[in-house]
Amino acid sequence: MTRRASMDEAVGLLEGELGPRPPAALVTEDVWLAFLRFGRRRFHVPGTPDADGLLFEYGTYAFDGPRMFTLDLSRQFEVSDSDGDHDHYVQVHCELRYGLAPALEALGSFNSWFFHDAGDDLEAWAQGLTGRAAWTAIHRLKPAGTRVYQERV
Repeated sequence: MTRRASMDEAVGLLEGELGPRPPAALVTEDVWLAFLRFGRRRFHVPGTPDADGLLFEYGTYAFDGPRMFTLDLSRQFEVSDSDGDHDHYVQVHCELRYGLAPALEALGSFNSWFFHDAGDDLEAWAQGLTGRAAWTAIHRLKPAGTRVYQERV
């Protein structure tokens, strides 16, 4: 049986999947494929169906500056307390930001979750996302910025 990684290793493992190239050299599809490799890794999490999830979401937002089209690829881990009850979640984000363009803004917003151990198929989920019209618009674009970070939610 393969060792499951600790949640504490998640940021480093995602950054490792992104590889040595500078973020400016990557197109959206490169980042997506790296995120899927990261998404296939299994982590030590509580044994509940929603304890380890992947999130694909996009939209036009102004989080900490001017409005930009943002694609956020996230992994969410449930953290339990000493009694085994839900305490909080930890999310590891790979956020891609693009200059605001009418074609991107017209995509609106969208989100889709996948959870390991919930009976869904990761590959089918990924194919469904890359089959969307939005994917055609963004898969070859170079993000203006890419950021990997972790937060407690």
